[in-house]
Amino acid sequence: MTSNFNLLSHNSCKILKAGALFFAAMISVSTPAVAAKTKKAGTKVATASPAATAVSHVQFSEFSDVKAFIQEIQAKQIMDEAAASRFFTEAVHLEKVKQLIKPAPPGKPKNWQAYRSRFIEAVRINKGLQFWEENAATLQRAEAEFGIPPEIIVGLIGIETMYGKNTGQFRVADALATLAFDYPDTPNRESRQRFFRDELEALLVIAKNSHSDPFAYKGSYAGAIGLPQFMPGSILRYAVDYDRDGKIDLANSPADAIGSVANYLSKHGWKRSLPVAYPATLLLPADHPSVREAIDRGLRATFSYEQISALAGISSDNIPVHISYGLIDLQNGAAQDEFWVGTDNFYAITQYNRSYFYAMSVYELGRIIRITKEK
Repeated sequence: MTSNFNLLSHNSCKILKAGALFFAAMISVSTPAVAAKTKKAGTKVATASPAATAVSHVQFSEFSDVKAFIQEIQAKQIMDEAAASRFFTEAVHLEKVKQLIKPAPPGKPKNWQAYRSRFIEAVRINKGLQFWEENAATLQRAEAEFGIPPEIIVGLIGIETMYGKNTGQFRVADALATLAFDYPDTPNRESRQRFFRDELEALLVIAKNSHSDPFAYKGSYAGAIGLPQFMPGSILRYAVDYDRDGKIDLANSPADAIGSVANYLSKHGWKRSLPVAYPATLLLPADHPSVREAIDRGLRATFSYEQISALAGISSDNIPVHISYGLIDLQNGAAQDEFWVGTDNFYAITQYNRSYFYAMSVYELGRIIRITKEK
């Protein structure tokens, strides 16, 4: 998996708003070129594929809003006008990125079991066991400091990149520039272009703070970087130097990836020692107004135990009764939907990727890896 944007989604893709763009002076984000010098076992530095670097005849100078963007980053003292102009001269427009970012054609029903089979697989489970064993102390530290269980972090990194195997082969600067100024013609084109311009600006801030070449970063077609596939804006806001080597290196440092994922989930509503989800059976017809309203509540736990129990029978004798829940509908194509009830921790995972399928696959993969580990 190379991006948070290529998942079948219960809702739209994860949208991270731009925030304050700053780094502590002592911390920098390691570029692939620098990170290669201290590459840790079991990780891989992504290299550009021919498809990712194919020459395009489209020039960014052709887009009228590039000039306004240059003026903005100059005013923010991120890059002077001459350097920004050189950046857009060197940036390559990637038509392939435009094609990959397009939403799937309508009409094909979502299928949780088909989706699950892509990610809950033997090779990913085995690699997860190895990742857990190699990083056991770091995972234990992250749980103590942030309250995130190891299986959730291991499951998430496994779903994202299979523990660094699939981190992406595109130059992030090219991908972000393409999507910032030539996003496909979709109903949300304007908002998506704003999002990717914010991410491009964040990448330039990272490059400035780390005194690195913005074209050195490799990642997914949507611009996500490293083992946990952080967008540049998320790197600025949530990434941490968890191995304490003076730089943040999500491409090659499992410790930095683990600490950054833990920090992200902690900042997005994860509650220590809370369960994640429970299998459930509807007590009302699936098309009942109360069930539809519960499903449409959005990505949050808003029902009391008494309220959710009136909608669904929960498969557990030890379920907490003083916390909030939400109803999770996992569609299975022509087959019957699968239902769960989720806590705030389930919905914290959906803040990483706004998809019930994604959050459930993270939970399921991590849970299976833990069970396998404890045998």
